[in-house]
Amino acid sequence: MRIALIHALAQSVAPINEEMSRAWPEAQRMNLLDDSLSADLQESGQGLDAVMHGRFEALAAYAVGTGAQAILFTCSAFGPCIDAVAQQHPGIPVLKPNEAMVREAAACGGRVGLIASFAPTLASMPAEFPSQVDLRSVLAGGALQALHRGDVAAHDALVVAAARELAAASCSVIALAQFSMARAAPAVRDALGLPVLTTPTSAVRALRQRLAA
Repeated sequence: MRIALIHALAQSVAPINEEMSRAWPEAQRMNLLDDSLSADLQESGQGLDAVMHGRFEALAAYAVGTGAQAILFTCSAFGPCIDAVAQQHPGIPVLKPNEAMVREAAACGGRVGLIASFAPTLASMPAEFPSQVDLRSVLAGGALQALHRGDVAAHDALVVAAARELAAASCSVIALAQFSMARAAPAVRDALGLPVLTTPTSAVRALRQRLAA
């Protein structure tokens, strides 16, 4: 079974491949990376326009053309583009990176704390939570930049600091919005003793369930 993993951040590649290796080693993975997607979204000011939609459609068409039986996107700032791809390919599962984690977070009850390190994610992702979820969100400013320069300790420390802010706001579960942030989950758990959800773990679990069904 071939699973296409489509990335807009280079830092998302390792977390999802590690989770796939751990939880679903028998799946055949193909990785498609276009890190200009995230750079262009942040710098252009055009938002998720027709050009951006077209780029996502082209990536998905390529993946399907290679025989992929499911597509998992790994960057959480492109929800509407991914929804459009799912409509164009109804015969296979097409998952947004965060939809499974959103369901799991909503099922936890209590106040949910959402952390992102990529600012456009916080512009789009909160709307994906059910309206009844008591959600607080915060940007771990500088964390993604630290990861870009290879300073993983600084990245994790900034995510932990953001999580402490949410814990102080009475959040009972922490959700890490991006695949690139999953590496900080153990540090957040150790620091706060709260449940921590990550997009790779939730996404792989949901994808396996959908394909099994």
